[in-house]
Amino acid sequence: MKSELIVDVQPTEVSIALTEDSRLVSLQKESRNISYAVGDIYLAKVKKLMPGLNAAFVDVGYEKDAFLHYLDLGSQFSSYFQFVKQALEDTKKVPVLSKMKLLPDINKHGSVTDLLEKDMTLMVQIAKEPISSKGPRLTTEITFTGRFLVLIPFSDKISVSQKIKTTEEKLRLRQLVESIRPKNFGVIVRTSAEGKRVAELNHELKTLLKCWDDTVQKAQHADVPSLIFEEESRIVSMLRDVFSPSFESIHVNDVETFSQISKYVDLIAPERHDIVKLYAKDEPIFDHFSITKQIKSSFGKTVSFKSGAYIIIEHTEALHVIDVNSGNRSKASNDQESNALEVNLRAADEIARQLRLRDMGGIIVVDFIDMNKSEHRQALYDHMKEVMANDRARHNILPLSKFGLMQITRQRVRPALDVVTAEKCPSCYGKGEVQPSLLFTDVLKEKLEYLINDLKVTGFIMYVHPFVDAYLKKGLISLYRRWKIELGGKFQILPDQSLAYLQYKVIDNKKNEIDLAEEKDLETSSTKSKSKAKNRNNEE
Repeated sequence: MKSELIVDVQPTEVSIALTEDSRLVSLQKESRNISYAVGDIYLAKVKKLMPGLNAAFVDVGYEKDAFLHYLDLGSQFSSYFQFVKQALEDTKKVPVLSKMKLLPDINKHGSVTDLLEKDMTLMVQIAKEPISSKGPRLTTEITFTGRFLVLIPFSDKISVSQKIKTTEEKLRLRQLVESIRPKNFGVIVRTSAEGKRVAELNHELKTLLKCWDDTVQKAQHADVPSLIFEEESRIVSMLRDVFSPSFESIHVNDVETFSQISKYVDLIAPERHDIVKLYAKDEPIFDHFSITKQIKSSFGKTVSFKSGAYIIIEHTEALHVIDVNSGNRSKASNDQESNALEVNLRAADEIARQLRLRDMGGIIVVDFIDMNKSEHRQALYDHMKEVMANDRARHNILPLSKFGLMQITRQRVRPALDVVTAEKCPSCYGKGEVQPSLLFTDVLKEKLEYLINDLKVTGFIMYVHPFVDAYLKKGLISLYRRWKIELGGKFQILPDQSLAYLQYKVIDNKKNEIDLAEEKDLETSSTKSKSKAKNRNNEE
């Protein structure tokens, strides 16, 4: 199976698309200025205790107070708090955790009021991003994640990934990590550590330990609340979670990001450094690899998947509901039972893909087409487990209920990805009336004249819908060619599949967008165009 990663870096957002045999299976979008992301560590203050919930609300600087439950304090909270208190009281030196004596574990069934007080200062880590109207969820069990290892201060436990199958390899890694880890630091050995040498693991462990020391030092001189640790590069942190040495290629359209990813791949898989490739064409990278079209067809309420069958996906605050419909597949076979099984099996493939693609978490309820035979229901359940096996998020699948419903729970640490596929009309701004599309070319020419003659901009690219691009460039002496001759030719017009029919955007030679799409401009341009057309008719 051919796996590729396509990274689209825009000024405000980064998108990473994972394809398998050119089919989109995972899409991650993240704002480049996002705050309160999973793994970030804050110096925060307890705002309010809620004994009824056995939790506290904590101020981390977000508009809504973050939520810290008693069970998220961690068994070693007493040792953790003693260390934090010592570090904040004496800011001249960083306390050495490996020289401390750990205190006994806290009571699993205790109360939050026994350990926390109002206005208490804590070091907290984001466990779940803000979702809907809720603030972030926190933990005081601090962890630092690397490619091979996860470092856990205030612990002496070593855990090895269950996905490493051989007992010999598990034992080797456990003994190896035991020999290099300092006292009072626990370690989780990740699946990617399988077969790695001690030098590689030791190097990463030292890097993670330095992150811990730097975070404590920053906390000693920080105001409350404030961010005291975040990943060096969000793009690299996103890549770390999806990267596999089996990738055939990684395409990226930004020079700086290309350099970051190349360094990361050189560090973790130096023999594969040549898979990272810089995409330098003017055509949008997602258009070139047919990602845009797949996004348009894969998101939205209704998703078709094979021979007319389709699924309907609805989102609520508490759960996601998926309904399977056979569409015109009902005419495909005289045997209703076998037809239902075929549609359900294909729907299971698409649902597994959609869960990864949209990063849907929490409770998912699937209403499959009713099947009477128990062996068919069992076959569907087994198939669903099989196609979900490659999903990295923790999940649990229950067999079909007597109502034909399948319940799935899937780990949720960030909001589900919701890509709006319906296009807002760029000409009427939702009013219901558009300017005459026949005059749209006049609008484009006026914008080009304004850019070149008034703003003196050169070397820019104007992106338009592919249909408009085809119209402008049709014929031997096309409109595009005439405009190039008339205006000096220091610009390009290229297609962009993500744009609506009467939409356009202009990118300068530094990859920055020039905002020209204002409603009043379009109205003025249309009025001018109508006047020009009227004058031409009068002259004729």
